[in-house]
Amino acid sequence: MINEVQLYTLIGKKIRKIREQQGVSQQDLAAWCNIEKSNLCRIEAGRTNLTLKSLFKISNVLGVHIREIVDVDLEDPN
Repeated sequence: MINEVQLYTLIGKKIRKIREQQGVSQQDLAAWCNIEKSNLCRIEAGRTNLTLKSLFKISNVLGVHIREIVDVDLEDPN
């Protein structure tokens, strides 16, 4: 089982992967979500606890369901 920090990291990596697949810059995603770019950097790096509000905004802007972002393997932290 993974710990909280590993969960934050997995979710952050998922956000980054989806964002990059769509060709969206961190600056643009942050602006469209009305959050600071530095905060988005921390989210993608797994260095902060992502709020539901931010998760909702990010998923809407990226056009994906929240479940797609949080669907991570809880058994394998890699």
